[in-house]
Amino acid sequence: MNHKSAANRHILITGGTGLIGKVLTDTLLAGGYQVSHLSRKTGNNSKVKTYLWDIAKNEIDEHCIDGVDILLHLAGAGIADKRWTDKRKKEIVESRTKSIALIYRVIKNKPNKVSAVISASATGYYSNRGDELLTEESPPNTDFMAECCVAWEKAVDEGEALSLRILKFRTGVVLQKKGGALPQMALPVKLGFGIPFGAGKQWIPWIHWQDVVDMYLFGIENIDLKGIYNMVAPLPVTNKQFTRALATQLHRPLWPIKVPAFVFKLLLGEMSIVILGSTKASAQKIENDGFIFKYPDLAGALQEIYK
Repeated sequence: MNHKSAANRHILITGGTGLIGKVLTDTLLAGGYQVSHLSRKTGNNSKVKTYLWDIAKNEIDEHCIDGVDILLHLAGAGIADKRWTDKRKKEIVESRTKSIALIYRVIKNKPNKVSAVISASATGYYSNRGDELLTEESPPNTDFMAECCVAWEKAVDEGEALSLRILKFRTGVVLQKKGGALPQMALPVKLGFGIPFGAGKQWIPWIHWQDVVDMYLFGIENIDLKGIYNMVAPLPVTNKQFTRALATQLHRPLWPIKVPAFVFKLLLGEMSIVILGSTKASAQKIENDGFIFKYPDLAGALQEIYK
């Protein structure tokens, strides 16, 4: 793998104030990188310059790419934040696709030295696939989550016409104590109601937040890395195994009953696929290219998170 030193390298992040964006920003700054953000509002980190954009209005500060070497595209409306109305679905897709198109418009029309775009995608590309082991070569599913990921990746791939190195990470369920899915999954267990969801056999493509950050750094530093990679831990678990591991870590009981699938369908509608879908994604490709996971197994990952 080819490495480049961090000295004087400038990274522009979209979604830089999100859970992963914040940690990545701090990690990059500590590593000697220059970091700026593209955001809807001005930031409060004195070490980071924030440029403004409004995706709905097609507005962007064209100075955002000045001096930038690499773009990290993490922006996107939260998948599970609100019920999936048609309006919300449009927002989820466009916050990912129109945003990158805006940046490409600037890159096309203005002298710059951007060499690479590293973008998030999601394991929702595969969506609900039972026990099938999913590699980067597996075809996409046909539901909303999959269609969203296909459109997202296609929008990012437009950068190939601009001779950019394009790297996309299909991210699974990121485990982090302060946000994302884990606090919601842990709450019933903490309250003593630890029970698997649905059949409990559905696979969860989880990953520890530190491995997410490290994989982005790996992508920034290895200039040969391009194309698509699954951003998941190498040892996937079922919903039942996940609930059991959480109960063990939090010293709470696990009940031998299950929440029937129809309950989630009633509560969440189409969005219930987020909880009931089964996605067994493989991490083999990124491991083959030299990435070493700090938290390959769930018990170790939960132990670190709740230490």
